[in-house]
Amino acid sequence: MITFKQVEALYWIAELGSFGAAADKLNTTQSAISKRVSELELSFDMSIFDRTQRSARLTEKGAELLVMSKSLIDMRDQLLERMADPAVLHKRFRIGVTELTALTWLPDLVKLVEENYPKLILEPQVELSSVLFDRLSDDSLDLVIVPDVHSDERFEVHPLESVENVWMCTPEYTSLNKVLSISEISQFNVLTQGPRSGTGLVYDRWFSQHNIQTSKTLVSNNLIAQIGLTLSGFGITYLPHKAMTSLVEQGQLRVLDIQPELPPVRYAVIYRGDRDSRLYKDVADFAKQACDFSSLLLKQ
Repeated sequence: MITFKQVEALYWIAELGSFGAAADKLNTTQSAISKRVSELELSFDMSIFDRTQRSARLTEKGAELLVMSKSLIDMRDQLLERMADPAVLHKRFRIGVTELTALTWLPDLVKLVEENYPKLILEPQVELSSVLFDRLSDDSLDLVIVPDVHSDERFEVHPLESVENVWMCTPEYTSLNKVLSISEISQFNVLTQGPRSGTGLVYDRWFSQHNIQTSKTLVSNNLIAQIGLTLSGFGITYLPHKAMTSLVEQGQLRVLDIQPELPPVRYAVIYRGDRDSRLYKDVADFAKQACDFSSLLLKQ
């Protein structure tokens, strides 16, 4: 008869790479973890880990057992989430966000989650939206908050606010005050985000639709670097309007009137459809409550 303790031992050894790390994670001893693995091997009359290797490397059969073990753990967690009081739900929850969310309203989201699920271990990761989506796809993240540019029937999508981006530069970079056409941006140094960024992907497609070409372009996937280069007078770039209000009011940045205006970028909470439990829906609702791109959490 196998037990969840044995299954969890297998899962965390594979996840963390060693018997010792799994023991620390499960608040037990390394000998206890070894015993659980031995009991599993005895139950199935097979080797789960290759003892000829120095690291905890699974055998072929062990890898098959890991996949099924993970499904068992997921089913148990879903049962607990649906039936248990949120105050006693104890598990880790891996959430991925882009830099803009991390720099604006992520702290408010974390606070809401902690207030409603005090024993939940929240593990935020900040990355490019394409990286986050890949990690969601391979199940190394539970939920992501990214620009809604990915279409995949496997996932649940909960729309959030849209971000309005506008063209900005320093007042010293150009004194032009007239309305400019989008084709005229070729006269400037242009700082953009690459296609691995959700916002960059949206605007790359939009530029292509309008046959826009820039001859002097620098691509940056880092929002802080993008803001810093703009403030240094590198050229023009698109930035979230509301989040930059303080810098505009201080006279460090100015908004350029370039037509047509950039399309808004809608953000969304996305998670796997087979994880559509109470916890996931609650986190999506908390995100809707917290979502506010109006100011950066930086000294401006």
